[in-house]
Parts: sequence; C-alpha cells; structure tokens
Amino acid sequence: MSLKIALLGYGKMGKELERIAIERGHEIVIKVDSESDWLENSIDLQIADVALEFTTPGTVINNLYKCFESSIPVVCGTTGWISQFDEISKVCIERNQSLFYGSNFSISVNIFFEINKMLARLMNEFGEYDVNIEEIHHLTKIDAPSGTAIVLANDIITNMERMEKWSDNAQKSGEIAIKSVREENVPGTHVVTYESAHDSIEIRHTAKSRRGFALGAIMAAEFLHGKKGVFTMKDLLNLR
Repeated sequence: MSLKIALLGYGKMGKELERIAIERGHEIVIKVDSESDWLENSIDLQIADVALEFTTPGTVINNLYKCFESSIPVVCGTTGWISQFDEISKVCIERNQSLFYGSNFSISVNIFFEINKMLARLMNEFGEYDVNIEEIHHLTKIDAPSGTAIVLANDIITNMERMEKWSDNAQKSGEIAIKSVREENVPGTHVVTYESAHDSIEIRHTAKSRRGFALGAIMAAEFLHGKKGVFTMKDLLNLR
C-alpha cells in the first residue's frame, strides 16, 4: 500500500517523517510550513490520502479543521492542546472524519506508558513514596511539560488513590511534581521516580533520535487509511 501524504509542518520532525515515508514506499504530495504555503497549496491537500500534522499548539486546531473540511484523515503529533481533545474528537466523529492522535508515537514509549500504569497500581498501597516526573527535551520544544509527561502523570493519578493532580511547581501532598529541562540536542527523556526516606524506584525512557517517533507516526498513517473515527497508539499496538 502506497500512500499520498501531506506534511503539515516541515521542521526537523517533518523532514524525518519525509525520509521514512519515502523509505516505506509512500509519496509526499504537499508540504505546509506557513500560512502562505496553505494559500498556495491548499488545493493539493485534496489529492492526499492522509495528512501528518506536526506543527505548534497555536496552529494545530486550525490545521485539524482544514483536514476535516477536506475529508483527509489526519495523524496528529502536536502536543499542548490536550484540553481541546474531547471537543475536536466530537467534531471528528460528528463529521464522520478520521483522527489519529499521539502525544508520543514511539513504540517503546507507549509500552513505557503501560509499565508506568502497572507500577502506579503496585505502589498505590505504599504511601511513604512520593512520585515525581522529569522530562528533558531539546531547546526548540515549545510546550512544557511535554505531552508525554502529562500522559504519564495522568495515568499515575488514575491508578493511585492518593494522587489528585500534577504540578510544575513545588510538590504538595497529593501532587505529582513534573520538572521540565531544556538542553541542546535531546530528542526526549522521561523519568518517573518513586522515592521514600529509605530508597527509590525509577523507570526511564530515553530516545536516541527522532526516528522512532517518525516511524510510529508513519505506521499510524498506514493504520488509519480506510478507517473512520478517533484512534490512538493503543489501537495501533492493540493495547486496549
């Protein structure tokens, strides 16, 4: 199966998506990286089989609506808009459109999510352990905390009775502290730590490059082809 792909966002991630898409036999038919690109090339969106949306929190919603209006299935990896996810999902379903959203498309990160939930359930009975999350990313990442860190925190909250919310400020009782660090040339590292006065338990995921994220996104596009509705990596990896 060869797909005609629209790239919405052509930064470092967009270029990695392009490389892997071509490696897997797909064709890039449109690249959009600015509003002027939309004005010049919007008609080309109609010939795409699927769009890959990796832009910014300020442009993602408008891009999703443009895909829905053109009946183009869209794989979205932009984070920083999760508060609007339910609203967008409702619109997608009402209009019989197709959306695949991932806060992180890495296969191993999504397995990491499952390990995180399992550890939270195991640690639920041991109140002497505080839990915190650290995420480290490259200097050009706009949102903080990362979407992946927020997913990790929310999954812990769901599975631990004593945790009520997350915060990027000083930790209080019932809060998960998320620390965001920005450094040169870091694709993405996430660490979840449970710590007591006596010891600590730590789980960590470290990305070595953007390739793992990009490969997962292309796999999501291949999965989404011919489907209607809202999907996530749980559907792709059969983790439900």
